[in-house]
Amino acid sequence: MSSHWERLDEQLRPAVAASSAEYDRLRPHLEFVTREVESSIRDIFTDSGTHPLFVTSRTKSVESFREKASRMVKAVPGALPALQFPEPLRNLTDMVGVRVITTLPGDNAQVANLIKRQRTIFDCRGDREKDIGSIESGTYGYSSRHLILRTIQNDVVKAFQKMVDPAGKPNGSYFFECQIRTVFAHAWSEIEHDIRFKAQDRRAWSPYFDRQFTATAAMLETVESAFSELHDRYETVTSFWDNDGEGAVPLTPNRIKQVWQTLLPHVDRKSDDDWGWAAELLAAHGLTRTIELVDLLQSQTISAVRRALDHRYSPGPDRLLDDLLLWRFGTEHIELTAEPLSADSKPRRESLQRRFQQINRYRQAGRAEAQG
Repeated sequence: MSSHWERLDEQLRPAVAASSAEYDRLRPHLEFVTREVESSIRDIFTDSGTHPLFVTSRTKSVESFREKASRMVKAVPGALPALQFPEPLRNLTDMVGVRVITTLPGDNAQVANLIKRQRTIFDCRGDREKDIGSIESGTYGYSSRHLILRTIQNDVVKAFQKMVDPAGKPNGSYFFECQIRTVFAHAWSEIEHDIRFKAQDRRAWSPYFDRQFTATAAMLETVESAFSELHDRYETVTSFWDNDGEGAVPLTPNRIKQVWQTLLPHVDRKSDDDWGWAAELLAAHGLTRTIELVDLLQSQTISAVRRALDHRYSPGPDRLLDDLLLWRFGTEHIELTAEPLSADSKPRRESLQRRFQQINRYRQAGRAEAQG
């Protein structure tokens, strides 16, 4: 696991050494460009509604520059050895790098799209998903969105270019890399880089490390997916309370099913797909909009109903919705949804009356306890 510099052909060493020495001279001045592009990226998110966790930047170290500049083109029989980056000071686009760290994978696309829309500040010249351990190969690693950006007529860049080439005409254009990744991917890659690529003695490397890195990447992917699902569900649930948006959607059987399975996925053991009964029960009380259903399906109310009726078994959607309406509307629910009093057989009316008596006893006991 020797470095590219250590394996570099002797004929190519003088050129790489010279470019590295020049980079060492320029690097302190390049740091001004690094701070400038980081500040420009930060400013994009002000008042944008998109808020990454944090934004950082770095100027490539001299050692890292030399290592990358030492990469050779794959040897071809009979051909002279050649550098992959013959003019590294011009060819490398990651001497300046910015990282935007997000919370969830879905945020990466939002951040990337927002940056790419700033066409008066940056010109996006490259955009790729980097997944060390690609999905196609069935392996794991950290995923990262990589943008290659070029500054446009930037004054700080012009000052740097004037310093590099006093006789030249500065144009304010400079290529740099912007990485966008989640906080989970960031943590994984930082630890992995410290252990795998900064190891002092390459002989100490063990296959166990590779195995564990693969295992932890798989676990992080699972955790990331779980948090993404929670976030999406939260966004959906909160949208149900929008009186003028999702909350105003009519309660068709399919809509009721969707709302129920979003709010109460643990109480969904229907053996059929008929939710028409629910629409009828709700419509009997004039409940016809999504927001009215989510207001009914509140966890505190559900817990109180469960305690009041002391269900022998966890009720399914049919029974629970019926009990919640009985809890809220009482005798009105009985009269609107039970058999008429003149009916020969009244099993539903009798069941509702019995359950309503239980609810009343529970409420009376609660009031007595509060008073005592």
